[in-house]
Amino acid sequence: MRDADFNTPSQPGKTRGYFAIGSERISKQLNLGNMVRSGHAFGASFVFTVGAHYTALEARADTSKTPFHVPLYHWKAPQDMALPQGCRLVGVELVEGAVELPSFRHPLQAAYILGPERGELSPEILERCDHIVKIPTAFCINVAMAGAIVMYDRVRTLGRFAPRPVSEGGAVDLPDMHVFGGPKKR
Repeated sequence: MRDADFNTPSQPGKTRGYFAIGSERISKQLNLGNMVRSGHAFGASFVFTVGAHYTALEARADTSKTPFHVPLYHWKAPQDMALPQGCRLVGVELVEGAVELPSFRHPLQAAYILGPERGELSPEILERCDHIVKIPTAFCINVAMAGAIVMYDRVRTLGRFAPRPVSEGGAVDLPDMHVFGGPKKR
């Protein structure tokens, strides 16, 4: 793979591992459509809902036609969730004890779950979470926007990008491609 091909829209940030994005008890079509579309754009391996309101499941706001490209799962209750083996569930919620997103190390295999528009993650979901993070804001923000921020942070921290410059402006060159050595015998 050439450096010029590294950060193409089909492989944003080119990270190792995988991630999913989802929401519990989401009720608005527009929010679900935006989250599904953002998940597709950021390279989510799958998108999911838990206990979604039936009107949200009729989402028509996804202009990228994500369900044709990314699996979309709808689970009725937290106990119905079936995540891949090794996948860490990461709750995104403004709760005491949550790690601030800029200080969080993303798992290589993660499913991020956000709460509903007018509420918070259920105790059942919080109990299942391996990690809980919060976006450092003064108050709750839109669920689709919060999901996009979490996905951006993941791609930014796990992706392969040039380091940020010390002064204003942007880096021109990507870092050199990693060169793998031969196998090590132990």
